[in-house]
Amino acid sequence: NLQQLQQEYEAKEFELKMSGEHDRLSAIISVYAGTGGTDAQDWAQMLERMYLRYAEQHGFSAQVLDESAGEEAGIKSATLEITGPYAFGRLRGEKGVHRLVRLSPYNSDNLRQTSFALVEVLPQVDTQSRVEIDPKDLRIDVYRSGGRGGQSVNTTDSAVRITHLPTGTVVAIQNERSQLQNKEKAMAILRAKLQVLMEEQHKEQLSELKGPSHEVQWGHQIRSYVLHPYTKVKDHRTNYETSQASDVLDGNLDGFIEAYLLGQISK
Repeated sequence: NLQQLQQEYEAKEFELKMSGEHDRLSAIISVYAGTGGTDAQDWAQMLERMYLRYAEQHGFSAQVLDESAGEEAGIKSATLEITGPYAFGRLRGEKGVHRLVRLSPYNSDNLRQTSFALVEVLPQVDTQSRVEIDPKDLRIDVYRSGGRGGQSVNTTDSAVRITHLPTGTVVAIQNERSQLQNKEKAMAILRAKLQVLMEEQHKEQLSELKGPSHEVQWGHQIRSYVLHPYTKVKDHRTNYETSQASDVLDGNLDGFIEAYLLGQISK
């Protein structure tokens, strides 16, 4: 019947959208505050909340692996693990610079402020990925956990920061209870980052790789969120837009994700 054909069509369309090598996997999302001081750090925290709400709405498990608090408000950076089928496939289009325009709550003159944040999305690759890492290329630092505090974070020196020296890639994890668990999680994310670097730059030797450079400022944004003098969120790659900015910031990203994935199929 018509309903069955419609369901089969939608299932095939979903398969087409999610045909990438890593699309079935869970996702690691990192958010970094960019140009804009305290406003940018607050914006980074708003994005962190947006992705946590998105995960909650879609029945995904979400965990904050690492968080660096801002001096006055917001966060300098955060790393989230979004676990669920096709989480990476759905969220991979979020990668890039996100721009916010609003009246600043941190400005005594209440002036309009533009802030930027960088979002990085990685697949949760298995530990047997084809990336080989020479231990001599790593610098491992151990420090005291901070961030959210409370019972969920150990107060001993359990947080781990791993730097891959040839590429300058850094991963910090402080969520797990033990230093060993944090190190294992950090290594898994490092492998994912290096694998993406390999695929993007088409290099076979890690020694030839260089870390990606992102300019987190005007002119490089993939999406703009305008809260003043009107409300609009627009994706500059697909031209998909909505005036329901508060809904988007509450995690309603499906329209943007659909538009991006359909655009990828048509390429």
